Amino acid sequence: MRTALLRMLTALTCVLAVCADIMPIPDFSLQNITGKWYMVGFATNAQWFVNHKDTMKMGTAMLVSNDIGDLDLTYATLNADGTCWRMTHLAKKTDTPGRFTFHSQVWNNDNDMRFVDVVYDNYAVVHTIKTKEGVSEVLNKLYSRTSEISADLQQKFTQFSQDTGVLAENIVILPKNGECPEA
Repeated sequence: MRTALLRMLTALTCVLAVCADIMPIPDFSLQNITGKWYMVGFATNAQWFVNHKDTMKMGTAMLVSNDIGDLDLTYATLNADGTCWRMTHLAKKTDTPGRFTFHSQVWNNDNDMRFVDVVYDNYAVVHTIKTKEGVSEVLNKLYSRTSEISADLQQKFTQFSQDTGVLAENIVILPKNGECPEA
């Protein structure tokens, strides 16, 4: 227990020191990021994730830009019972291209989201700092245009997540899953 607590404190220290400096990719293209993505990787030390990571499966994300450069995020994951879990956010653009902010009504937290590595027809790594009641946590997501990803991309995502303070056991490549029908 004591070792686990020390590891979490060390990781949190790394997060606070490293993550503030992580910037979005240069020349971010809002037009090219739009469309359907598969959420294939998830990495965070957040307790809710640690408690549920074994049951999580791959889902989809639709990213749609609006006229003023904001990004509508719609997530869907097929549950084991055939129902769909859905969530939407409107991520507001910032003065930095590739960086968006939004408040989650569901989780009651503020989110600072950055596209940190993108090959538009292949994958995107998204780094989000989630803050609730003054406490910040990192969430990294790996999106892919298909449900398949290479071993090299998995390793790249794992290394990035560890570099941002996520413990190795909290970095997951999600198992494939069926898709929800259009809402």
